[in-house]
Amino acid sequence: MASDFTVIRDSSPPASIPKGMVVAMGNFDGVHLGHRAVIDAALRMGLAHRKPAFAVTFEPHPRSYFSPNSPQFRLTGEAAKLRLLAATGLAGAVVMTFDKHRAETTAQDFIHHDLIERLGISGIAVGYDFHFGKGRVGSPSLLVAEAPRLGIEVDVQAHVDIAERPVSSSVIRMALAEGQIDEATAMLGGPWFVNGEVIHGEKRGRDLGFPTANIRLDKNCSLKHGIYAVRVGLGEARIDGVASFGRRPTFDNGAPLLEVFLFDFKGDLYGRHLDVAFIAFLRDELRFDHIDALVRQMNEDSRLAREKLAASPDAFPRLGSPAGI
Repeated sequence: MASDFTVIRDSSPPASIPKGMVVAMGNFDGVHLGHRAVIDAALRMGLAHRKPAFAVTFEPHPRSYFSPNSPQFRLTGEAAKLRLLAATGLAGAVVMTFDKHRAETTAQDFIHHDLIERLGISGIAVGYDFHFGKGRVGSPSLLVAEAPRLGIEVDVQAHVDIAERPVSSSVIRMALAEGQIDEATAMLGGPWFVNGEVIHGEKRGRDLGFPTANIRLDKNCSLKHGIYAVRVGLGEARIDGVASFGRRPTFDNGAPLLEVFLFDFKGDLYGRHLDVAFIAFLRDELRFDHIDALVRQMNEDSRLAREKLAASPDAFPRLGSPAGI
């Protein structure tokens, strides 16, 4: 992970933008294997041009602008996305604000003003299905057609398949919603993770002998409710654990909450931010009639989680620490 990963925003002064950069352009939700192919193409182009390679991405996600009343399960919020991008070898990321002005910018104006005049790119890599500009008129074929006149190189990456299925953010979202952690992990190129602040809960886990770190996930998170084997990042430390995500049907059927029990750990985590990587789905969330039955099941969940985690000792997402997020 490069420590000098640079984040450029709409407000960044022109002097801070390295002219001649090559870019990988996309929404990059999840930074999955399809995205990595586009990024790798930009990295190769950057080496050939002897220019830095950056990602160009958009925040908030364009879909949230166009469909504000249709909640979207994002695989990675802005901070998580930038941390994943920072670990790919890119020199930085250009984060463009997606608002009314950008939504109404024509594809030609975007190419000429944003990519050529402001960023001064010498090359660009995109996925085969990436569209941009007003009415989504901008396309890989438009970039290819414009390339000779603009004097830039264009690389269009085909889809990446796993088990004869094209890798996409939407397919990964569906896999997570169905508890298909192995499928999501394969398409992401590593475990899906969330980051959140540890908050106070009802302290029930402590009374049961399973003190948990409680994290409230984004309200649009569609991860399947159930029990998971997880690996937690606490600074540089990696701690195995078992987690429940759901409404706690044995107790209150409340708002969804992620409750993480860290194995062999003692300490106060309130107010700390944790990275929680989902390694395996263990079972559905259940309601128990008796606390003793719940505790027996929690012990079995812990045993099975340790078994799953021992089989994947190095499973954890590669994360960077970009400045400016």
